[in-house]
Amino acid sequence: MRPERTLAAALAEGTLVLDGGLSNQLEAQGCDLSDALWSARLLADAPQQIEAAHAAYVRAGAQVLITASYQATFEGFARRGLGHAETVRLLERSVALAREAGARTDREVWVAASVGPYGAMLADGSEYRGRYGLSVAELERFHRPRVEVLAEAGADLLALETVPDVDEAEALLRAAGRCGVPVWLSYTVSGVHTRAGQRLETAFGLAEGLDQVVAVGVNCCDPDDAGPAAEIAAAVTGKPVVVYPNSGERWDAGTRRWHGGATFTTATTSAWRAAGARLVGGCCRVGPTAIAALAAELATER
Repeated sequence: MRPERTLAAALAEGTLVLDGGLSNQLEAQGCDLSDALWSARLLADAPQQIEAAHAAYVRAGAQVLITASYQATFEGFARRGLGHAETVRLLERSVALAREAGARTDREVWVAASVGPYGAMLADGSEYRGRYGLSVAELERFHRPRVEVLAEAGADLLALETVPDVDEAEALLRAAGRCGVPVWLSYTVSGVHTRAGQRLETAFGLAEGLDQVVAVGVNCCDPDDAGPAAEIAAAVTGKPVVVYPNSGERWDAGTRRWHGGATFTTATTSAWRAAGARLVGGCCRVGPTAIAALAAELATER
């Protein structure tokens, strides 16, 4: 169901459940994501698979769906021969697919349009390092066209996510500053620093006093890092906190396999909520089963 309340109003009343990793659900559905465009390729080739993945999270109890636009950029699609108009259509489709999946329930479901970092377009892992050698102004020019399209496409919010450093966060906030749509700002972190090594107090401080930013937090990180980061985000900004880490398994780029066990549990999400988290879900390798357990736990607390 399309929400009647703004997401900010809903956050004032309690915690909302985010979805989990889109890529792992698409792989579970049999999709091949080995392409450099990752899940964004399916916006053109198999949009029904993306809607089905969103729907799986709706059935699990997710109240916020993050679109498949993380790696969808004008530059990335241009390398595949797609022009400006076609890329606009695919970005708009990413929002429409999430909205259609949300309409399958009588619960309110919000759509957060994913705006991934510059490094996601490069598809070389640099979104986990940052410091691309570009200025804030250059990064802003890269992000602004996509931000404007997604804002116009009818998303309830822009998810400025997996941000590795302060420079890119500043660029994203500038790019979104006049779009008229609320945003959340979510860093990928290592311990209490951004992936580029900046202190989280500095990183979250960029959002302090910005009314457009309705939540700040972390994603695509180790679950053990989420709690301390949530505490810092809440203390620095006074805003609701968004937390959606990975499963806790480790990706080996050499073997292209995940290793280790998952540490994402409802026991750890309780600690995040105590630290100020009001938007809670999962990122890579966190699937519908984990989100259903999270939603069930939150339901017992209401």
